[in-house]
Amino acid sequence: MQFLNTMVARAIPFIPRALVQKISRRYIAGDTLEEALIRVQQLNAQGFLVTLDVLGEAVSTLEQTQATADDYIKVIDAIHTHGLQASISIKPSALGLLLDEQHCEQLTRRILDCASQRQTSICLDMEDAGCTQKEIDLFVRLKACNRSISLALQAYLLRTYQDIEPLVRDISSLRICKGIYVEDPSLLVPNASDDRTAINEHFLKHVSRCFDTGNFVAIATHDAVLIKQAIALIHRNQIDRSKFEFQMLLGVCEPLRDQLLAMGFNVRIYVPYGHDWYGYSTRRLNENPRIAGYVAKALFGF
Repeated sequence: MQFLNTMVARAIPFIPRALVQKISRRYIAGDTLEEALIRVQQLNAQGFLVTLDVLGEAVSTLEQTQATADDYIKVIDAIHTHGLQASISIKPSALGLLLDEQHCEQLTRRILDCASQRQTSICLDMEDAGCTQKEIDLFVRLKACNRSISLALQAYLLRTYQDIEPLVRDISSLRICKGIYVEDPSLLVPNASDDRTAINEHFLKHVSRCFDTGNFVAIATHDAVLIKQAIALIHRNQIDRSKFEFQMLLGVCEPLRDQLLAMGFNVRIYVPYGHDWYGYSTRRLNENPRIAGYVAKALFGF
């Protein structure tokens, strides 16, 4: 199956753009905020929480970053206006992290201030290893003034063991994910580049560390075995359900997410939308061929 997933991912550039768009509709809420809001309302009605993401990562000009910030302000206003159970997720590179760090921080503060006024929370997504320290530093500075912000950490990076300690000591809301970017194997936990299941024990250690220190943690994974292990950890340590949530991507492993919701857990769905649907689709499929497997199943039923 791994071979098939990789072949599907590599074939994406040769698949007609219209077909990729059709495929992406399961995993992306649409081009516009209006389309995304419809999807959020549907998910909320089913009992799911949502985090909205405006598609678009690295930018080439500061003018683009201003437009992105404006888009996020519109999202926050819409969440408030419609009374949605939703937060937002932002990638600092889309706000100019790699162009001008001070400018990126100013824009992020603007978004965070608006979110705070509207009682909406923000999660800083974690990007490739070249951004890791910059994003952690940005998070620490922002959290010192506004605690309605959380940070994603990637369990497949060795450095996460060191990164998490000062964060949990200062009581931080964290999102633990396996990690999706292609990185130098020397930066990763043993065997992570060859076997995604090798990340599981490290993932669980980071989640456990959050529990031990009383920090809220988002458990972001589609790995059914890992989720089962996390639930066992939750039961063993008698963790209150207000101290964690499960997070999954829109359109992925829907039976599993429904099962978690039926078990009484809080489940948040990551809902991306925007005009960069093609770039998002191709990046995610190339970075994680297993998602290509989900696409193949959806298309051909195998």
